[in-house]
Amino acid sequence: MAFFAAPSADVDHRARIGDGSKVWHLAQVREDAQLGVNCIIGRGAYIGTGVRLGDNCKVQNYALVYEPAELADGVFIGPAVVLTNDTYPRAINPDGSLKGGDDWEHVGVTIGAGASIGARAVCVAPVKIGAWATVAAGAVVVKDVPEYALVVGVPARRVGWVGKAGHPLLPGPDQSLWVCPATGARYEQIQDSLQEVQD
Repeated sequence: MAFFAAPSADVDHRARIGDGSKVWHLAQVREDAQLGVNCIIGRGAYIGTGVRLGDNCKVQNYALVYEPAELADGVFIGPAVVLTNDTYPRAINPDGSLKGGDDWEHVGVTIGAGASIGARAVCVAPVKIGAWATVAAGAVVVKDVPEYALVVGVPARRVGWVGKAGHPLLPGPDQSLWVCPATGARYEQIQDSLQEVQD
């Protein structure tokens, strides 16, 4: 089984794309990018040089995933999301000369398995988004996000927790327990982190 690329997509021959993946109209996948199996790259999305995506990732229309971003399995990137890669962006050097590829340090955004980044959110490198976390639409993430955290706003701040199904968790029978209203899964809060309770 091979991958599908729309005729208008620009997929570099040096990119490695897993079986069953789809790259839609006007999307660009740069050299040395790696996409796992069954990934979807939406219309007009950009996947930078050497970016790595795990299996079953979805990058929606017009999202910009700049190198050296790394996305684990099952990551959702909403429409028009931007994952930046330059901490101190400038077009020119102090002497006025145009900056080249060697004049700045690439830093990337790292996103854990199952996490979701909402439409038009911006993740400012080098942040790490924990597994199963949710970044709300329009948020600007400037510091690391814990696993299962729900963050909103500019700058993004944690306002709750979400489970693996993506639903906000509800308080459980005691202060340290949280429950998913969709699946009934239970999660335990330990200080500022959350972990699923294994039955």
